[in-house]
Amino acid sequence: MRVHFIAIGGSIMHNLAIALAKKGYMVSGSDDHIYEPSRTNLAKEGLLPALGWYPETITADIDAVVLGMHAKADNPELLKAKEMEVRIYSYPEFIYEQTKEKIRVVIGGSHGKTTITSIIMHVLKSIGRDFDYLVGAKLDEFEYMVRLTKDAPLAIIEGDEYLASPVDQRPKFHLYKPNIALISGVAWDHVNAFPTFDNYVEQFRLFIKSIEPKGTLVYNKEDKKLQEIVLEDQSKINKHGYRTPEYTINKGITYMHTHIGNIPLQVFGKHNLSNIAAAFTVCEWLGVSREEFYTEIKQFKGASRRLEYVASDNDSVVYQDFAHTPTKLRASIHAVKEQFPGKALVAIVELHTYSSLNEAYLNEYKGTMQDAEYPAVFINKEALKQRNADTISEDTLKKAFDQPNLVYFSDIEGIKNYLEKMDPVGKNLLFMSSGNYGGINLVNFADKFLLK
Repeated sequence: MRVHFIAIGGSIMHNLAIALAKKGYMVSGSDDHIYEPSRTNLAKEGLLPALGWYPETITADIDAVVLGMHAKADNPELLKAKEMEVRIYSYPEFIYEQTKEKIRVVIGGSHGKTTITSIIMHVLKSIGRDFDYLVGAKLDEFEYMVRLTKDAPLAIIEGDEYLASPVDQRPKFHLYKPNIALISGVAWDHVNAFPTFDNYVEQFRLFIKSIEPKGTLVYNKEDKKLQEIVLEDQSKINKHGYRTPEYTINKGITYMHTHIGNIPLQVFGKHNLSNIAAAFTVCEWLGVSREEFYTEIKQFKGASRRLEYVASDNDSVVYQDFAHTPTKLRASIHAVKEQFPGKALVAIVELHTYSSLNEAYLNEYKGTMQDAEYPAVFINKEALKQRNADTISEDTLKKAFDQPNLVYFSDIEGIKNYLEKMDPVGKNLLFMSSGNYGGINLVNFADKFLLK
């Protein structure tokens, strides 16, 4: 089978292309920009294309075109494929086609998806289970973010609610038709795609209805809105709720309470304990014993950029987290404060998504950084330009966050100077963003804070 990828350079797109090539498919692709690590990964597998769009490459021997979100609806290769009546898929549609004979486990929810997915993958791999997967971050234990095989009986899929492609405006997680689905919680985001909270909530109702007959829904019983959605649903499926387990923190280590004793963990934070409970419940449905899960969870070090250790010196530590939504900010800050009681926290969040740069949405951040003694917001001027967003003033941010001591940075130099002047004694530092702070090396910035 020959498959062509339009906008092959995307995070999942290039990993999917590599997975298909490893499966024996003939793979080609195109893109007008390809950044790292996509460029190196594609080159390593002999799949790096020349930059640009080339409609002449769409020929009659192509069996399928996979369309990435980076492409536009008037992309010349897409138009040629439509003209030639080549079958066009969004990547979630294609993942479903590749896994429709397998047991599909789809992890959804507004937060924790990557961590829950990676915990399940870690446990299954550790106990020798064979499975395909799609996960939204690079994990240390796995070479790539997508694996597709002929024989693996399971597919573990991280399913987000972003739109599937420029010509398919359905959320991705509606297209996988799970046998087992998980929802970690419902917290409004993606204002550009879902302009109202009710519209956003409706996507999760539809996700539940997409579960295969006699399938299973695993859900967070501590989320009131999610509980309401589940109770009103009349689908003929199994429904299994979970709650955050009891835990204690002793000498900087979090212990999860279980029926076989207290289990030491390498991750921390109430939200991570909730993620572990979610993964535990899914693993039980997949036949993993409690003892197997508890043994393997001790070794789980967390997903990349999910409350990830960056650096430390003397008595101060620096973490980074893939967080920008109100719910994630609150959870990340609380986790670090709880883990390191008595330490002041310098918390710097980058706002760069369409939602977070929307003034009408900013009020959702009220009180989210109140536990941080030194709260700061970074908004890259380039991000505002790219999204045609209006400039946001420091006063507007202070009012939205309800944080009079909040500091605002519009360039990297401002953060650099702020950290260089700050005394780290008695303080920890937390970077939060779903972007990359304009491409800076956070280790170097951590040193600005730590090394005086």
